[in-house]
Amino acid sequence: SVLEQQRITGGENGRQSVDTRSIRTISSSHIDDESSLGSDSEINGFTDRQTDKYGFIGGAQQCAQLGAQDVPPEVLRQREVKWLDMLSHWDKWIMKRFNKVRLRCQKGIPPALRGRTWLYLSGGKVKKEQNQGKFQELDNQPGDPKWVDVIEKDLHRQFPFHEMFVARGGHGQQDLFRVLKAYTLYRPEEGYCQAQAPIAAVLLMHMPAEDAFWVLVQICEKYLPGYYSPGLEAIQLDGEILFALLRRISPVAYRHLEKHKIDPILYMTEWFMCAFSRTLPWASVLRVWDMFLCDGVKIIFRVGLVLLKCMLGSREKLKACQGQYETMELLRAIEPRYMQEGFLVREILEIPVTARDLEREHHSQLKRWKKNRGELNFKSPPRMHGTRIIMLAEPPRRQDLQQNPTILVEASQPALLKKSKEEQKSKKRSVKKSKPIEEIPNPYSLPSDNSSRPSEPARPLPESSEAAEAVPNTKSDLLQQQQALTDAPPAKESPLQQSTQSLSSTEQDTYL
Repeated sequence: SVLEQQRITGGENGRQSVDTRSIRTISSSHIDDESSLGSDSEINGFTDRQTDKYGFIGGAQQCAQLGAQDVPPEVLRQREVKWLDMLSHWDKWIMKRFNKVRLRCQKGIPPALRGRTWLYLSGGKVKKEQNQGKFQELDNQPGDPKWVDVIEKDLHRQFPFHEMFVARGGHGQQDLFRVLKAYTLYRPEEGYCQAQAPIAAVLLMHMPAEDAFWVLVQICEKYLPGYYSPGLEAIQLDGEILFALLRRISPVAYRHLEKHKIDPILYMTEWFMCAFSRTLPWASVLRVWDMFLCDGVKIIFRVGLVLLKCMLGSREKLKACQGQYETMELLRAIEPRYMQEGFLVREILEIPVTARDLEREHHSQLKRWKKNRGELNFKSPPRMHGTRIIMLAEPPRRQDLQQNPTILVEASQPALLKKSKEEQKSKKRSVKKSKPIEEIPNPYSLPSDNSSRPSEPARPLPESSEAAEAVPNTKSDLLQQQQALTDAPPAKESPLQQSTQSLSSTEQDTYL
């Protein structure tokens, strides 16, 4: 267990702190035990098993048909049309109608467009277009043998019950290796952290390797900066922030954890570093990620607060866990009803924790850290709270946001010449005599906003805590908001961001 693997030392605040030098590789027996089921001999036993709608052939995250919340097909088609329109005018929607984008992320991104939308939400699309050819360049390099060896050992441990990663050396594991190796070359000062592997694997389930790489870069640098750096100071700091917020959200749970001197890093490390991808049922993982990539790390904090409140938030529940061991076992076996998609999303939206609350608490805990432990060894860039702040920090060009066509048809040169001659003739004829053009109805037209549509579920999602965060309308307002949140000078551009290199890339996006 994690407790057996981590050495515990006395902390200055009376609770037990953890030596995290070994956590960076997350070499807990919990991960190894679950992941060892990916061996070839055991995989053979699953060849006849049917996959669920997410591609799982077994394991804890396989979708239970009884608990699945399927959106009616007509509602799904309607949502897809809305999302396609948003993606076609992404910058306008984010800057002028962001509350609508947030609401649609809370309802759940349509599965067919989830990969493309995550790429846009994270800013990975802009990053990819501004660094064309960079991933191919990194992919062609051999990589540092030290990191290559560690990555190869971890490949079979990522979602061994998913059809994409079930076969050793299969395309899923190959792409996962490419993405993780490329990141160690892109950020050699950080290298590789084992918790990055499940993050990259989730992305690869929804998009090609190059897109997954750029979204991983954005998550590591903008959403969770410092989480995967040597020393894991950022995750320890966020553990203290979570514990301080818990005092306001659930005083009962707070007092219990403090009484038994249970350090936050004992139960929240895997939650936060893997963005709950190894904890929640898969339907809930996807809904949490939809909101996380839209609104930033506050969603991860809210999920953690919901789970702690539900499991430890009443005196009746605490009767069963009278000590540290019992409490940790309870947090390792969270009741399924609290992780169910519908319940969890409603609870997340009702937790009154805003980005401003996080930054205020971050400032307070950072002062306390410096007083007790001195300066941070690894100074990570400021955290960006969601897609709108990221877009302002890295303004996109119009061509950066253009969607690549899914199907490309190249006309031959003679056909193009013939077409141009026919166009010239038709222009001459039209000058002499113009005839009214007869409109032919499109048999595949998309439903318009005026057409009759099936109604969506009547119950709106709660947005009580979102209302506290006003959405600025101008660039200057947004800059002021970000400055007020972070209380830190604007992040300096890295040499890579200042680069003007533009290499050609012929690979086209063939994913919805």
